[in-house]
Amino acid sequence: MAKYIVRRLLWTPVLLLLVGFITYILGYYGPGDPVEVLLDQYQDPVVVERIREQRGLDRPVIVQYGIYIKNAVQGDLGESFKYRGQPVGALLGQRIWVSSQLGLAALLIGFLLGIPLGLLAALKQGRWQDTAVISGTLLFYSLPVFITAPFLLVVFVLWLGILPSQGWGGFFDPRIVMPALILGIPGVAVIARMSRNSIVEVLAQDYVRTARAKGLPEYLVYWRHVLRNAMIPVATLLGLSLATLVTGAFITETMFGIPGVGRLAIESFFARDYPVITALTLIIAAAYVLANLLVDVVYKFLDPRVKYD
Repeated sequence: MAKYIVRRLLWTPVLLLLVGFITYILGYYGPGDPVEVLLDQYQDPVVVERIREQRGLDRPVIVQYGIYIKNAVQGDLGESFKYRGQPVGALLGQRIWVSSQLGLAALLIGFLLGIPLGLLAALKQGRWQDTAVISGTLLFYSLPVFITAPFLLVVFVLWLGILPSQGWGGFFDPRIVMPALILGIPGVAVIARMSRNSIVEVLAQDYVRTARAKGLPEYLVYWRHVLRNAMIPVATLLGLSLATLVTGAFITETMFGIPGVGRLAIESFFARDYPVITALTLIIAAAYVLANLLVDVVYKFLDPRVKYD
């Protein structure tokens, strides 16, 4: 197991180099010039060229990327084009912390509601409770953000007046409730359906029937034999969901005025802020690599039969 983890970690820098290079190339040859976007209508060709030279944008793309990687290895992710004087590392650190809190709240909603609903649907398989749970969760999952967000605003802000409409105050601030619900409700549907199908499959296994035949109490059958084996697919979803904590939510953060990384990404795309875009891509890629590795490790603990060569 240790050799497998080390081998996966050694491949991570290679993967990040490839991802970063592709992102840099797409930004360099894509439409728009960051200097022209920065100056807007006040464009002087002499000033444009001088700024491009100062920022090293007049050099070949390979040279630019090589300098970027050299500085990134030393912990310097460059300076933002849009937010002049702001180091990219500090800028992303602040925004990722905000998005991580919002993502964690949505994740808790998804798993704390999804797993019990999936268990209920599995235990009541074929009955009206099963149909109601799956149909209800899929209904909310099918609704896009631009429908659920206004609906929640109308109900909780205009009609009931119990929640604020926008802004950010941290994990324990009531302003996190609505955006967390918008992000978490679709996850409830996915987790409930996955949990339900996995539990139904495990309940049909021979070792569950054997445990019941031996007179083991029903709650021990579910705890020792059903839930542990049924949670393997859910663990995969949990691992990948943890990676989304650093990606932010583009639409939700923009709609609710949350200063997270999703909102920063939208602003950086429109401003052609290459240092922020490249750094954000590398961080997200690293998060998914580590999340997949974490899932593989959790598999080993959930099912000792899993072997890694």
